[in-house]
Amino acid sequence: MIIRRLRITGRVQGVGFRYALQEEAKRLGATGWVRNRRDGSVEALVQGSAEPVEALIAWAKRGPPGARVTDLQVEAGAQEEAGAQQALAGFELRATL
Repeated sequence: MIIRRLRITGRVQGVGFRYALQEEAKRLGATGWVRNRRDGSVEALVQGSAEPVEALIAWAKRGPPGARVTDLQVEAGAQEEAGAQQALAGFELRATL
């Protein structure tokens, strides 16, 4: 089980990025969450085995049609987040932060 925190910037709000990322995560079998940030970026916490997490990261580099990703930052998730996220059974949309 690995956890990665993603920060995606570019034209990523107003183009369905969160919903498309959620659907792609479900399709791949990853769990976690995604939300818009007030600075115009999208943030996600992705959890799962290496293959689906890496596949979702690769997808996030381009996003859905209409998106224009200019940067994708990937960080290993903190240990505290690992324990907190194990209870997630799916991939949820969270409120803007």
